[in-house]
Amino acid sequence: MMGSFLYITTLLLGIISAVQCCPPSDRAALLAFRAALNESSLGIFNTWQGYDCCHGWYGVSCDQLTHRVADINLRGESEDPVFQKAHKTGYMTGTISPAICKLERLSSLTIADWKGITGPIPSCVTSLPFLRIIDLIGNKLTGPIPSEIGRLSRLTVLNVADNSLSGRIPRSLTNLSSLMHLDLRNNRIFGTLPTNFGKLRMLSRALLSGNRLIGKIPYSISYIYRLSDLDLSLNKLSGTIPPSLGKMHVLATLNLDGNNISGTIPPTLINSRINILNLSKNSIEGYIPDSFDERSYFMVMDLSYNKLRGKIPKSISSATFVGHFDVSHNHLCGQIPAGSPFDHLEASSFTYNDCLCGKPLKPCQM
Repeated sequence: MMGSFLYITTLLLGIISAVQCCPPSDRAALLAFRAALNESSLGIFNTWQGYDCCHGWYGVSCDQLTHRVADINLRGESEDPVFQKAHKTGYMTGTISPAICKLERLSSLTIADWKGITGPIPSCVTSLPFLRIIDLIGNKLTGPIPSEIGRLSRLTVLNVADNSLSGRIPRSLTNLSSLMHLDLRNNRIFGTLPTNFGKLRMLSRALLSGNRLIGKIPYSISYIYRLSDLDLSLNKLSGTIPPSLGKMHVLATLNLDGNNISGTIPPTLINSRINILNLSKNSIEGYIPDSFDERSYFMVMDLSYNKLRGKIPKSISSATFVGHFDVSHNHLCGQIPAGSPFDHLEASSFTYNDCLCGKPLKPCQM
């Protein structure tokens, strides 16, 4: 009798254990994914052993209810004890296998800062309906962003910065109505920004610097009422700055430096909520707007390397705060206003203009 009881108990425990393990299909997909990668310095894949990929497999997490693989979190730069013990960051080569797309309940895919992973982003990732996070920063990925990326209706983070991706921004990207963080920095993405970029109403950060984007800044960006950080620097954008950017309620950082932008500085940017404004290294002309008031609070205002003329406006002294201020390499003339914020600025902030004078430059001739 006792033997039958032990047999039944063992059988039940085995069934419960099997139910709580990840399914064989998920385990097989992970092993196929691992087979396409090579990481020997830290040995993180040495933990990918046994039948239960939900427990003890480094960087793998499962949903507690379904026991399906929900998260892959593999970072080459981490404070994890594995990295602290090795006293170095990770390095991984190989490619991202399409086998990853067999993890049908995958919610988060992070394979970041491994420096040596090449090949494309598998286009099949757009078939993963629960995907919320794609973070592939800091590798050597090539090819385009998958054209059907807009199918991922739950996606909140798309970070593919610091790779070698090319191609255009997919038209479908503006269908990502839940997207909050977009980071495409330092790739080889070309073409124009979508004119309907403003459809990304939940977006708070749009970082697209260091690419090969051309054309105008879409007016529709000003429709993104949550946007706080817009970085379009180091591209080949042209045209004028939409004045509507200065009317955005939460935009705090606007980096447009290193483009081919022309026209004048919209006065709306001067008394806006923006506190980091970088318009340097463009072809902006005209006058610095005499629109500073108590709403003007600039930790950084860089207008250097443009074609600005006229005087530095006296109203700048009414700004609540101006920290770093640079108008060098323009065609400005006249006396630099006295007092704050000019009493703490270096001469380099004003050099290479036509005829600026006064502290911290040479005295003006009477």
